[in-house]
Amino acid sequence: MRHHNSVRKFGRTKNARTALMRGLVISFVTHGRITTTDAKAKELRPMVEKIITRSKVDTLQNRRLVLSALYNNELVTKKLFEEIGPAFATRNGGYTRIYKLPRRTSDGSPMAIIELVA
Repeated sequence: MRHHNSVRKFGRTKNARTALMRGLVISFVTHGRITTTDAKAKELRPMVEKIITRSKVDTLQNRRLVLSALYNNELVTKKLFEEIGPAFATRNGGYTRIYKLPRRTSDGSPMAIIELVA
C-alpha cells in the first residue's frame, strides 16, 4: 500500500528523478510552456511554483537558493528574477496551468501542456 507516499518515482532512482525534474524546470522557465506526460507535469508544478515565489523578491539568499535548484544556470535564474518574478509580483500563487492532451500514440501515455498563466 502506498499510503502517504506522494512522490511519483517514474521508474528512476532518486538522482535520476531529481535530474529529470531540474531539467524540466529549466526547459519550462526557458520556454514558458512545455509538453510532457501528465504525471510529470503534475510533479513539476509545485517545484516551479516554489521557484517563482522565491524569484518575486530579489535578494542574494533567494538568488542562491534558485541557482542551486537549477544546476547553477545563471541565464535561467536571471530570466526568473528579471522577467517572470516581477510579472507575478502581485499574484499569490497559481502561476501555472495544465492542459490535458490526447494520449501519445506510441505508448498511450496521457499527455499534458504546462504553461505560465499570463
